[in-house]
Amino acid sequence: ATLSTLTRKRGAATYAQTLQNIPETQVTTLENGLRVASEESRQPTCTVGVWIGAGSRYENSKNNGAGFFVEHLAFKGTKQRPGPAFEKEVESLGAHLNGYTSREQTAFYIKALSKDMPKVVELLADIVQNCAMEESQVEKERGVILQELKELDSNLTDVTFDYLHATAFQGTALAQTVEGTTENIKRLTRADLASYVDSNFKAPRMVLAAAGGVSHKELVDVAKQHFSGVPFTYKEDAVPILPHCRFTGSEIRARDDALPFAHIALAVEGPGWAHPDNVVLNVANAIIGCYDRTFGGGKNQSSRVAALAVEHNLCHSFQTFNTSYSDTGLFGFHFVSDPLSIDDMMFCAQGEWMRLCTSTTESEVTRAKNYLRNAMVAQLDGTTRVCENIGSHLLNYGRRIPLEEWDARISAVDARMVREVCSKYIYDKCPAIAAVGPIEQLLDYNRLRSAMYWVRL
Repeated sequence: ATLSTLTRKRGAATYAQTLQNIPETQVTTLENGLRVASEESRQPTCTVGVWIGAGSRYENSKNNGAGFFVEHLAFKGTKQRPGPAFEKEVESLGAHLNGYTSREQTAFYIKALSKDMPKVVELLADIVQNCAMEESQVEKERGVILQELKELDSNLTDVTFDYLHATAFQGTALAQTVEGTTENIKRLTRADLASYVDSNFKAPRMVLAAAGGVSHKELVDVAKQHFSGVPFTYKEDAVPILPHCRFTGSEIRARDDALPFAHIALAVEGPGWAHPDNVVLNVANAIIGCYDRTFGGGKNQSSRVAALAVEHNLCHSFQTFNTSYSDTGLFGFHFVSDPLSIDDMMFCAQGEWMRLCTSTTESEVTRAKNYLRNAMVAQLDGTTRVCENIGSHLLNYGRRIPLEEWDARISAVDARMVREVCSKYIYDKCPAIAAVGPIEQLLDYNRLRSAMYWVRL
């Protein structure tokens, strides 16, 4: 009983104490421009990763998909460690290795025991600088990716969001999918992939991030030893100046009456990563909330849209999103519904947008702020999430923003700010719409556009 009491007391901490006791994020920039950042904690494990400012936005119509292709090849061996030797070395550490590619970022990270950090950094440096890209592996992964593209086509949520980007940013790099087109994957050569790596894997566009039982000084020393060969570029050439991906109010409709449910996404242009309005828009999204039939909850949910969806059987699920990029974004909602409920659900969702612009209350803003605080503290759960937070923040903001600062920004939001910022981005704006499935009941674009404002006397 005594031990149980001590354990409970040791684990108890107030929200304020949690924010104050977070270890400092230390950042060191190497001579070649690569940033090394870490948060040290008393844990037996660590996650170390390389975050790179490269993705499908840095591709063109001819090499779209190259970054995704390179990600597949990254763990198939290096020039110094052929495939089997590389896999054996990772397995001998008992490590977990993973990676991902998005529209503006590429990441490779490894979770292992803290004592193995030097070997982990060595492996990551080898991946980034010496990926083998053997012809046999290129052809093998080509087949794997083509099969993956077929499977992605069956995920209608992902398909809908790809269509949303295609119509919202049409004619620009953000309209491209991360995975690339089937034609490009069939055509890309080893030389194309090597050219993509040479053009984008530059030291000033990289962050070596670590979280867990890692000494920053030791991490920097190991990074100097293994990452000094990453190509240096002058600061003004470090990140290419990308043309602004102009938002276009338009729509894509992919009607297929053979599908059981309709997937609808509607969005307006949102701000870039560093814009202060993002916090207010996240509060607005928290007010709308999310819903899924499998969650339960019924009519007693705090979200008005969720309560209406349950009461009138409007949809199977809905979610809000605020997807940010370096200079623009998409702020909107996505729902899945039966064919005959599309009009009612769209009316409900757009009506909630208008209500946010005109009559948001302080009580619902307070609830939404508490939800955001909970989600923010959840970022501390595990070294991998902390490591990703460090790497992404340095690429997106140029520094890691402390949770205390996020908390202060959230606390400053009130109902008036939500009404003003929502009016700025939503009210009387032309939306982008993507719809997939049995969407006959989806109203004409002009009718949907007319629901983006209220006639007020």
